This record gives sequence, structure tokens and C-alpha cells, in this order.
Amino acid sequence: MTAPDRPGAPLGADSEVGTLRTVLLHRPGDELRRLTPRNNDQLLFDGLPWVDRARDEHDAFAELLASRGVEVLLLGDLLTETLDHSGAARVQGVAAAVDPRRLGHVLARDLTTYLRGLPAAELATVLMAGMTFDELPVGDGAGISLVRRMHHGADFVIEPLPNLLFTRDSSFWIGSRVAITSLALRARSRETSLTDIVYAFHPRFLGVRRAYESHTAPVEGGDILLLAPGVVAVGVGERTTPAGAEALARSLFDDDLAHTVLVVPIAQERASMHLDTVCTMVDTDAVVMYPAIRDSLSAFTIRREDDGVSITGADPFLGAAADAMGIGKLRVIDTGLDSVTAEREQWDDGNNTLALAPGVVVAYERNVETNARLEASGIEVLRIAGSELGSGRGGPRCMSCPVSRDSLRS
Repeated sequence: MTAPDRPGAPLGADSEVGTLRTVLLHRPGDELRRLTPRNNDQLLFDGLPWVDRARDEHDAFAELLASRGVEVLLLGDLLTETLDHSGAARVQGVAAAVDPRRLGHVLARDLTTYLRGLPAAELATVLMAGMTFDELPVGDGAGISLVRRMHHGADFVIEPLPNLLFTRDSSFWIGSRVAITSLALRARSRETSLTDIVYAFHPRFLGVRRAYESHTAPVEGGDILLLAPGVVAVGVGERTTPAGAEALARSLFDDDLAHTVLVVPIAQERASMHLDTVCTMVDTDAVVMYPAIRDSLSAFTIRREDDGVSITGADPFLGAAADAMGIGKLRVIDTGLDSVTAEREQWDDGNNTLALAPGVVVAYERNVETNARLEASGIEVLRIAGSELGSGRGGPRCMSCPVSRDSLRS
């Protein structure tokens, strides 16, 4: 598939480090202004970001990518264009946001009618930033709703999606196809409905085929590492389940998108919510990794066979990965020089780097020791500020969904 306005730039990716051509980001918006001390835990943020500063930091991130020749697509812009272009997208987006089981028939009906009539930009804002009962339209013809009368005005009639910032999780590209994931936690479950309609109805993506779709077993993009063409690692922990990993593997085999999938158990805790919080690729043969799990990280290896699949392991991850990738050894660059520094910088997403090309990565500037170790290992580090962006526990990789990378296949 070739992007209509960029002839010769095929959509898709077969690695984490092929030269990045096009990326999907989400500029922080009003959804972050919905966070309060009462709801930030429920909405998966560790603090209340200074939204204007977060936008400035994100703008600098996007500008850095553009300065390196990367085309930056913004989810909010694509969503608005999709809703303006397609009536079916409008119906599907509203249906995902309006829950009759929670709102009751009368309120759900009236709210659906109102939302479908909004201009595309206003509807996109509501679908991303949510709506409170105070913000519901008031009219003489409005139906009588007990639900509306009994809720406090500041309660959400449509919940906001502050984690849209982390575009990596709701979709990922493998080969020339896009995979729509199933997010594990309620606070994020509706994000994929927006990603889904963009890929289904935006003119930019017409004709793109799906690699994998699941509405049951959770799989999140932060747990997916494209180690090499045909080799995929899937973290299983707080978000992605074993059933999700197995379903993904079998789907990738069926579509000839992978020949080996490494399923990697990780701790089910906030600090290691995804595989990319403890390990990311920084070169064709190198990873940056949290040293506390370097020797204990393991992998089950699922291989496509002529008569089905085989499963072996668990074996040490680094050896299993190198074997699957067909290289002698996977180089490891540790996070930090001592256990305290390593733990601090892992928490601050020191392992969560975005590769722009082999040996060139974007990283948060605050992880001084990790960045120094990367550079000492020959990796070019492009630093960005992230004091506010990091409040949702996500780094440059979390905030980016590569849409087009140069292939590493020879």
C-alpha cells in the first residue's frame, strides 16, 4: 500500500528500527484537562499534568521527528477528517461512545441524535475529551431522563480518553497490514473505536488490510516488539493475556506475517505494564533493557510449522530472541549504572525509546545515565523533554505508532 500523497512510501513495518517515514501521534488535548485528584488513578495517570506544558513538550517531539524527515500524522486531525468524510464513521463513533446500559434508553437516544448532528471537529472533540452532564444540551423537546436528573453535573456522560496520547497501544503495523488491538482496562477500551474508524474510513487508509482484530482476549501494542522481519515478541503481563498472545501468533502465522513469536512473561505491575517499559530495540542487534530483569526474562517460542505450530520454552529471552532473529548475540545496553539509578530511570521510561533508524533513537532527556550508556554504545540519542508527558507513564515509543518504516528485508 502506498500513501496517496507520498508515492514510494509504503505503509507498514517489519521491524522496530527501520528508517521511520510516517508516524501517528496524538497531540494532548482537552481530555487531559478532565483529570482531577478524584479520577486520575481511575484514568491511569500518576499525576495531573500541566496541560499547556505537555502540549509544548509534545509539539517539540513532533517537530524533532519532522526535522528528521518523518511525516507526522495527528490522530485528532485524522479523526476530524474521517468524521467529515464518512457518515458511517460518524454513526460508529457515536455508537461506541453512548452506552444505553448506563445512560438509559431516553438519554442515550437523545444524546445520539445530538452528537450525530454536530460538526465534525466538535464531534471529534467530544469523542476524545468526553462530556459531562452539565455539558448536555438543554432543550424544550428533550426527553425526561431519570439518569440525567440523578447524576451530578460534573459526572461524565461520555468518559474522556486521556491515554489517547499513547498511540502505540490501540494499533500497530506489521508488514503492510494494521492490527487493531483490544485494550485491557475499562478506562482505555473505547480508544480502539476511534483508531478503528480512522483506519476503516479515512481516505489515507482505504484498501489497507487488517492483520488482527480481537474484541475478547486483550493485546496491547506496547507489548509488541517487531524484533526482526518475521520475528515478533509479545509481552504478557498486566495488559496482554496469554490467550491474546496465542491468538495474535496464530493470526500472524495464518497471514504469513511472522514465522516466530516469542511470548515473554513480565511482572503484572504498574512499573512494567508493557514489554516496552523494560526493553526496546535501539539497533538491528541491540536493545536497551532494565538490568533487574536481564537474566530472569524468559520466553516461550511459538513457531509456524508445516503441520501447525510448535511451542517450546520457557528459555532465557536474550538467547531465544537472538536465535529467532538469526544473529549470534543480542547486544544489551543496561538502564543506569547502579540499581537505584536503574530503577528510577526505568520508572521514568528510560527503556522506552523510539528508533528513527538503526542506531538513532528518541529518548526523554531526564534519563541521563541511560542516555549516556546508549551513546557510549554507539547509539545516537535525540533528547526530548517529558516532565509533563511522562505523568501517564509512557515514553517516546508509547507516544508513537509507526505507520511506515523502511523494510529491513534484504
